[in-house]
Amino acid sequence: MDTIPQHVSIIMDGNGRWAKARGMERVKGHMEGVESVRACLEAAAEAGVKYLSVYAFSEENWNRPQEEVMFLMELMMKAMRKELSSFMENDIRFVVLGNRSRLSRGLCDTIDDMMERTAGNKRTTLILFLSYSGKWDLLQAMKKACAELTPEQFQSMELQDFDRYLVTAGIPDPDLLIRTSGELRLSNYMLWQCAYTEFYFTDVLWPDFRKPQFLEALEAYARRDRRYGKVK
Repeated sequence: MDTIPQHVSIIMDGNGRWAKARGMERVKGHMEGVESVRACLEAAAEAGVKYLSVYAFSEENWNRPQEEVMFLMELMMKAMRKELSSFMENDIRFVVLGNRSRLSRGLCDTIDDMMERTAGNKRTTLILFLSYSGKWDLLQAMKKACAELTPEQFQSMELQDFDRYLVTAGIPDPDLLIRTSGELRLSNYMLWQCAYTEFYFTDVLWPDFRKPQFLEALEAYARRDRRYGKVK
């Protein structure tokens, strides 16, 4: 493949359906989904993808049953701690983006510790979108801009100036967005950043999405002709 995307993002979907099809509780699907994140991160690093982001938990997901939400938060905290040594060994930087106001102090402390320890790693950056929504991101960016700029500066703002107020400031927009489980929607995810992203949809449920499936998505991306509204 001559064309490797700089930033690949994944909407991980189908954990519950995967577990249900096997007569298991939904949480088993989430646990198996962690293995898919690990496999895709390994594949991304080997392929030369510089940024891999995953939509782990949306703001809308807070409306799920409390038991499932609590399990997911605990699972993410344990997974972060477990992966630290691997991140350091493989030169992986770890970043969490989203609205932290509803996260526990313990989880926030774990996130801060992980981000600080891996800040100097350069091979690949894994970005976890946690308690995130695209509309929230746009709103918080607008509030930041209004608080920082004078009315005259705000009126003269260009499109590229707005990027620095988003939570993804300094991170390139996704070149490729993968969504698993056959769903065909964006689900309030990086609404600004995905304006010219290439979409790749697959019926594979997230717990079954591993390195071969990730490489298939990269191959499909390599065949795309990205024109950005221009004529080639």
